[in-house]
Amino acid sequence: MSIVAFGGAVGSGVREALSLVIPAVGAFPMGIFVINITGAFALGVVLELLRRLGTDEGHRRRLRLLVGTGFMGGYTTYSTLAVGTATAITGGHAGVGIFYAVISIIAGAAAGFAGIAAAAEAHRWATTPKGGAR
Repeated sequence: MSIVAFGGAVGSGVREALSLVIPAVGAFPMGIFVINITGAFALGVVLELLRRLGTDEGHRRRLRLLVGTGFMGGYTTYSTLAVGTATAITGGHAGVGIFYAVISIIAGAAAGFAGIAAAAEAHRWATTPKGGAR
């Protein structure tokens, strides 16, 4: 089994478990929303840290494939976002469906940017000499 497939299987399992634990709020699929936003943040952190640690080769490449492509690819899901949107709209909750789609895209992008910024700051903090100025 490839590391991407393994990571994807684990990520999909975690997504399914969380989606069963986090209930919908009315017609709003809160579980998938939380999963996609936390996944966008985590992916931003992982990819930024790996980028700052060096070139995409060797163990960094394997880690990116396992965690970034595999786990996060299985954990987050565009298809579930699309189905949740369509289900809300066709179920008579067009406003909720449209809100869910728009807020998911905006919040996901913001979470990705926040993850990148958090990783960049963590890297700066870790590489700044103690007691020294930046």
